[in-house]
Amino acid sequence: MARRDCGLSPGLNECQEEDKEFKDGQGERASPGDCASREEDGGALVDFAGIPISELKNRDVLRALTAEANGWEPGVVSAEVLRAQEEWEAVDTIQPDAESWDSSDQPGQLISFGEALQHLQTLDLSSFKKRIQPTVRRTGLAALRHCLFGPPKLHQGLREERDLVLTIAQCGLDSQDPVHGRVLQTIYKKLTGSKLDCALRGDHWEDLGFQGANPATDLRGAGFLALLHLLYLVMDAKTLLMAQEIFRLSRHHIQQFPFCLMSVNVTRITIQALREECLSRECNRQQKVIAVVNSFYAATFLRLAHVWRTQQKTISDSGFVLKDLEALAKKSPRRLLKTLESYLARASKGQASLLAQKCPGPQAPPSTDLTFTGVCDLQPHSSEGAGLI
Repeated sequence: MARRDCGLSPGLNECQEEDKEFKDGQGERASPGDCASREEDGGALVDFAGIPISELKNRDVLRALTAEANGWEPGVVSAEVLRAQEEWEAVDTIQPDAESWDSSDQPGQLISFGEALQHLQTLDLSSFKKRIQPTVRRTGLAALRHCLFGPPKLHQGLREERDLVLTIAQCGLDSQDPVHGRVLQTIYKKLTGSKLDCALRGDHWEDLGFQGANPATDLRGAGFLALLHLLYLVMDAKTLLMAQEIFRLSRHHIQQFPFCLMSVNVTRITIQALREECLSRECNRQQKVIAVVNSFYAATFLRLAHVWRTQQKTISDSGFVLKDLEALAKKSPRRLLKTLESYLARASKGQASLLAQKCPGPQAPPSTDLTFTGVCDLQPHSSEGAGLI
């Protein structure tokens, strides 16, 4: 009975005594069969309740049960176990992508817009800042007309924030920066609903609306700001529904368009509106630049989707739609922002939105035969709007 008080059955205690003798050089190690036979003789199950988990690996009884040197093999293996083993062995070993980001910085975790922006602010971006032109240069009558009738200038205290936005637009996608990888991973997961990480390059990016297997090649004229805008769209709880609705529209079997590439073009329009001081009045009113730029981007994208759906536009209309959108965005930024506010208010109450009606017909995978005309492919309609950043 004294042996039972320590939480072990008589059979196991006997094995432990023999184990002790073995350690002292006075006996041989107990084999699994000996312990099992003693358990059967004692008529009790082995109880490990009193043994700390950290001590289990030091028990010779357990080491003996798992040691291959003792030649122990299971007597009977069920067909179910054999089938599971065959299925496991048939699974291909996943090799890490040579161009994927370092996993030490937790690339699998989602990243917020604020965290990504904070990371960029810690980097030395001076070489990129030298490239920016904060405002559009005007000469002659254009300069006089803008001075007399144009929007107000941006307050002095907000110009550093404006320059940061334009500087980020000069930065490219850095495959060596784990934060850049997390931004892409977050966009992919939020739009597709996938919980798995994806490679830096691959056909899966075409499913999101990039032109090729490498997203970095589609950021011309917008830089990393284009990805930050997409990140803002999918990580803000108020705009996530809108992003998902536009993404579904982009996969319509007739009205399909490359979602991410269209978003890059909307970012280009936003950059140009900022440089032409079309957003200065609203930035001065809110005493913010980044927040206004983000809202203007979302509002412009929403307007594009609304026109695309209601006017039954197709990919062949993309250049004309973007040209008209740019003109409207620069002329009436406040109108677009008001429309966004109204949409978000209705969406928060579960009411019908501007994209409420589901597009009829099945969704289709992106076609490689589509010809997309972006903002940079259009002829500038005025000397003031020529060139992006």
